[in-house]
Amino acid sequence: MYSDFPILSERMLSPMDHTKPIIALTMGDGAGVGPEIIVQALAHPDIYDHCRPFVIGDLKILQRAEGIRETGCQFHVIKNPADALFTFGTIDCLDMDLLPADLPFGQVNAAAGNAAFRYVEKAIHLAMDKQIDAICTAPLNKEAMHMGGHNYPGHTEILADLTGAKHYGMMFTSDDLNVILVTIHVGLRESIDLITPESVYQTLVLARDAMKRKLRGKEPRMVVCGINPHAGENGLFGDGDEENKIVPAIEKARAEGMDVTGPVPADTAFFRARSGNFDIVIAMNHDQGLAPVKVLGIDRSVNVTVGLPIIRTSVDHGTAFDVAGKGTASASNMLVALREAWRMCGVD
Repeated sequence: MYSDFPILSERMLSPMDHTKPIIALTMGDGAGVGPEIIVQALAHPDIYDHCRPFVIGDLKILQRAEGIRETGCQFHVIKNPADALFTFGTIDCLDMDLLPADLPFGQVNAAAGNAAFRYVEKAIHLAMDKQIDAICTAPLNKEAMHMGGHNYPGHTEILADLTGAKHYGMMFTSDDLNVILVTIHVGLRESIDLITPESVYQTLVLARDAMKRKLRGKEPRMVVCGINPHAGENGLFGDGDEENKIVPAIEKARAEGMDVTGPVPADTAFFRARSGNFDIVIAMNHDQGLAPVKVLGIDRSVNVTVGLPIIRTSVDHGTAFDVAGKGTASASNMLVALREAWRMCGVD
């Protein structure tokens, strides 16, 4: 799907060119549903027709998840991706051995938070070293991660920091709707301060680059949401936020040849995008963008971090502590996230 264009970072498949991409799945918080959905996802044989997956996590926690899901998969411990078998029925595990076998389900735990960070950290190092082609992450718990000593707002900021990315964004992609956020994990009041002509413009650049690859070179039609109700109604709502913060960015983008409409009231922008008028929505804050995405189906949308020198996709849900260990969590969103990862590596 993406084979005619550079990967997000201008990096193509390295030593494994013309073969199925190697994708590292990070286990996420061991007290959540991450281990279960990974085991369940890798029990689908067609996964191995498109990529070569392995897990970075804790073997004992994955074995516990297998005991719950009973997929029949075996485990093969590796020290690096080159040791992996990549064979259906055997899950390759780079065992970090950070957690106890009796880690409680569904509880915020500092050890689990630290481990979840360490899995991602390891995956990033492997990706930057070109030993793997993409990362697909299971959910972590932010409170647990902070308790474990890692004060990041979430996965996106970890990835940006450890890869040295200066301009990055959180994009959500599905068959129905594509959305990118100008501000991410900050409070609503702070997000308004962080919306500037430059931040809106940089988000437009990220959106254009990502969607142009997805659309096989076609210029994407982008729509920019307003900040206030009715996009400010020509200054009636807000303090000229749209005119001062958004319009200059749109004008700059248009001058560079981008197809941009806006600012448009958020309550109509998403409807128009889903109706086929636009290819991607630029949302001003986290909930403005994520609420419509999740209403359409939390299992159908994939979180993609754009602007990185590596490929990363993720499920679009949290650790689901309330159902962890019960054997009821669905792997459907993990399967969609894996599919997006191998497509971004140039494999249909």
